[in-house]
Amino acid sequence: MTKKVLWGKNKSEGTARLKMEDRLMTIKQLAEYLSVNDRTVLKLVSDGALPGVKVGSQWRFRKAMIDTWLDDQMLGVVPRYLDAPKLNGPPRRMLELASCFQPDHIIPELEAGTRNTVVEELAGLASRLGLIRDKTWFVGALIERENVMPSAMGNGIAFLHTLRRNPEQVARPFMVLGRSRRGVDFDALDGKPTHLFFVLGLKFEELYLPWLHKLSQMFAYEDAVKAIVDAPDAAAIFQAVAAAERRLEPEARTAHR
Repeated sequence: MTKKVLWGKNKSEGTARLKMEDRLMTIKQLAEYLSVNDRTVLKLVSDGALPGVKVGSQWRFRKAMIDTWLDDQMLGVVPRYLDAPKLNGPPRRMLELASCFQPDHIIPELEAGTRNTVVEELAGLASRLGLIRDKTWFVGALIERENVMPSAMGNGIAFLHTLRRNPEQVARPFMVLGRSRRGVDFDALDGKPTHLFFVLGLKFEELYLPWLHKLSQMFAYEDAVKAIVDAPDAAAIFQAVAAAERRLEPEARTAHR
């Protein structure tokens, strides 16, 4: 009897803890949680440093994702953005997507209808193209990352990558893309189905955050997402991605002036 009572108590406490971890926070609540001011939070999320989603005109943050972001900083997985990033000097120009992304890296219509089968299908493509050395490892690494923090950012997009970097498993840096017109429940922050699944396989840890930031900027516009969802085939999808990338170029040129 005692064991049952204790188990029941622990279970209820665990459930409450999970609900607390999954709750959404406003900018003000997150600022209090991080012990910074509201402007700092707004700057970080606008720069793509903090994981968040815009619901209407308001930013929302999942506590579990923020905690993982903090852990990553402490472990040195990502730059320490709370230490006022150095923005002096011209920004580095990133490699173009064409250096690691081609039309044959695209699945125009995913057969998968669940999170794990989406991962399996995309990892299968990467394996067939010879981009990864061990498909089983890649599937497990992507799912492990999803279990820690969902990669679906809202607006129908997910940016998948591994939690731990194993450059020896990546034959060459790549990005693959799968599209599901009907959409898949990928635990997105906005609660809507996810249609576009970008998977990154990079060799160097330092590249992940800049690439994720670049992709999030490219698809911050609804029309850029719609262009890919509506594209008739892989070639048209590739051109739509390239157009979204070119859209950033005027900003880059302005920044260099």
